[in-house]
Amino acid sequence: MEFKNKVVVITGASRGIGEATARHFASLGAHVFLAARSAGRIGEIATALSSQGASAHAIACDVSDPAQVSRLVSTATDKTGRLDLMVNNAGVIDPIARLADSDPLEWARVVDINLKGVYHGLRYAIPAMVAQGGGTIVNISSGAATSALEGWSHYCATKAAVLSLTRVADREYRGDGLRVIGLSPGTVATRMQEQIRASGINPVSQLDWSAHIPAEWVAQAIAWLTTEEADPHLGSDFSLKSSEGRRAVGLPQI
Repeated sequence: MEFKNKVVVITGASRGIGEATARHFASLGAHVFLAARSAGRIGEIATALSSQGASAHAIACDVSDPAQVSRLVSTATDKTGRLDLMVNNAGVIDPIARLADSDPLEWARVVDINLKGVYHGLRYAIPAMVAQGGGTIVNISSGAATSALEGWSHYCATKAAVLSLTRVADREYRGDGLRVIGLSPGTVATRMQEQIRASGINPVSQLDWSAHIPAEWVAQAIAWLTTEEADPHLGSDFSLKSSEGRRAVGLPQI
């Protein structure tokens, strides 16, 4: 996809993968809408991008609230007339705990953000894209979607559910021109990895920081997923953990 003047909405855009993705697509000439609960931080990012000549807009949004996600999508489409790419990225992993030690309310909060947040993004992006004849939705997934990791019951369960949402959305709307695809980036050098390391639970927390890929690589992968080359992966999770995946995107091998 040529991104000049295309419209991209990114949730969880205040840091990490979301921020890197916003900066990447802004550099490609897209109209970028940054969404996060941290209104101040996304405002700073949008202001910085705008000062560089980019088209960037910050919209405070808690993805667990359907009304706020509806408003996010409608604001983007009202301002620009369309929605070309929706990146459902917002997600959390704290607090990390074994099942019997977990807090039910905190566990449910992760479900509200990681699972319901993606559902809300799909629910409100799909009608806008169907109306215009097409679009791409990328759901940020994880290897946890198909793995059992100690202390991550909330994260594994929600990412597995997100993979199912990706499959169902593809089944229901591919015929309407929608491209729905998941991205499993592997471990990324973000604040989430700092939280995982601090937990000391399961082998992922023991990884050296050098093992994590930069968030900018994930942003490049998202851009690649909008191209026809990624069509064989529609309705599934594309992984950056393999050398084949990185080679397809044009990323360095590790």
